Amino acid sequence: MRLPSPPKPQALRAEQIILFRISGHIFAVSSASVKEVRSVDTLAGAAKEISNSSIRKVRHVVHRGDHSLYVVNGAVHFGLPASHAALVFILRRTRTALLVDGIEKMTSMTRLQALPQAFNHEERDWYRGLTAIDQTVIPVVKPEGFLTPDELLLLDSSQQESSAANAAIADVIAQLPAGDLSSIVDSSVPQ
Repeated sequence: MRLPSPPKPQALRAEQIILFRISGHIFAVSSASVKEVRSVDTLAGAAKEISNSSIRKVRHVVHRGDHSLYVVNGAVHFGLPASHAALVFILRRTRTALLVDGIEKMTSMTRLQALPQAFNHEERDWYRGLTAIDQTVIPVVKPEGFLTPDELLLLDSSQQESSAANAAIADVIAQLPAGDLSSIVDSSVPQ
């Protein structure tokens, strides 16, 4: 009688990840989730400040064609001390650009552990799970977890209100007689 051969162990599937730092803490994100990595300096010219943002972690927006990318401050999102962000990750399949302090390294993970039950609030939406790299447990972020659908709705509506207010001001200025417009401009220039 022939015994069945033991099942072959399946090869571990590796996923490429980026280890990044925010306020001295290390996080990981799938490299497939990062569309671009840019210096904060290169984003500065394209980013517009959101003056009336009710979402503390979002202070800037970048318009790219028909899409708006909201710049999320990673330190504020995770409740960490303020830090000096040097890089921004443009995340795929989201409307998020994430401010980070720097990249530690690129590596691969072969195992993603489910979050322990101690994670029982909004952080369950922030993380895919935990992984171990070089004897260190690292949280793996979920790219779509930085902005909830409700937060996106609030941000979009504030952008529409701001655009509508700017259009209304432009309409009022366009309707002013030329003499009124020059008197407004002249009165605003210091003598």
